[in-house]
Amino acid sequence: MILAGRDIVATAETGSGKTAAFLIPLLDRLHRERPERPSALIIEPTRELAAQVEREFMLLARHTGIRAALIVGGESMRRQIHDLEKGVDVLIACPGRLIDHLERGVTTLDKLKVVVIDEADRLLDMGFMPQLRRIMRMAPAERQTLMFSATMESAANRMAREFLRDPERVSVGEKALPPASIIQSVCPVTNAQKGEVLLALLKRPEVESAIVFTRTRDRTDRVARMLARAGVRAIPIHGERSQGQRNAALAGFRRGSYRVMVATDVAARGLDIHGVSHVINFDLPEEPENYIHRIGRTARMGREGCAISLVTPEDRVNLGRIERALGLTLEREYVEGFDQPQVTAPKPVKLFRSGSLRAPRRRARSRWG
Repeated sequence: MILAGRDIVATAETGSGKTAAFLIPLLDRLHRERPERPSALIIEPTRELAAQVEREFMLLARHTGIRAALIVGGESMRRQIHDLEKGVDVLIACPGRLIDHLERGVTTLDKLKVVVIDEADRLLDMGFMPQLRRIMRMAPAERQTLMFSATMESAANRMAREFLRDPERVSVGEKALPPASIIQSVCPVTNAQKGEVLLALLKRPEVESAIVFTRTRDRTDRVARMLARAGVRAIPIHGERSQGQRNAALAGFRRGSYRVMVATDVAARGLDIHGVSHVINFDLPEEPENYIHRIGRTARMGREGCAISLVTPEDRVNLGRIERALGLTLEREYVEGFDQPQVTAPKPVKLFRSGSLRAPRRRARSRWG
């Protein structure tokens, strides 16, 4: 459908290959048509996702002569300007830095043939809608627009109606669910035991490499330091670290210099890291959608993986939301040597409207009824 020139709205489970789904036909079109530069724009919500798409682009575009520029904050503005002045076919950008370059007059969007809005729901969550509107106003009206989103809530549907023309809709799976190849479990703990239980889990021989998710940036740093003191090769990544530190953390984790990456939800979306055997939720997320994205960092592209969540009695409500969204009760896992509490998700509360559900009073039927 992309090769036929249609606008597309696509949703699919994490790890199913959405990046290849838009890069391959995009490269095919640019290689055949060789339009004026820049002819394509790929919009990403975070620097890490933009850098990952650039890496995939470089692999797929070898020997084609098609060039891309990475336009993200936290990187050298001078280098980006140099790349743009040399001429590129594809812009892979985060909205804020792209607008900086547009305002400077370093690049323009009036020759675009294709715009890809990737991780649309995440762009909305991060408040990028005003920037997206500015960017789309600068792009030609006659263009192909491809929108990829893990979920299609009402706000994402509004975005599709605003930016796309009569799009084809493609959905893999009836609703957002993690890959079936992930073995999911919860490990009941008390808050005081969390650190010790995490270390016990990481000592298991089957845990080859793991991403440990925490709720806040401070907790990310504290957990990473705790693991390092225990002799675990761990590195933190979160939004307050510099872009150089974040790049170094991802690169070190990818090549195996670190066995554990401790992260906030900045690493929960879209990152494709080969060989992550386990995802451990040190802090259970509040929203089921974030849980699904987090555990999707393992079992990529049909591989197997494990997801373990440390759950305290205070997490009962959040656990209930997640289990209802998944449509199953997660298996309880107990670590030997620890007194672990019973944690049971509460049953959903049924709400009734007072008076409205009473049986209607039967009246004698009129002879003329």
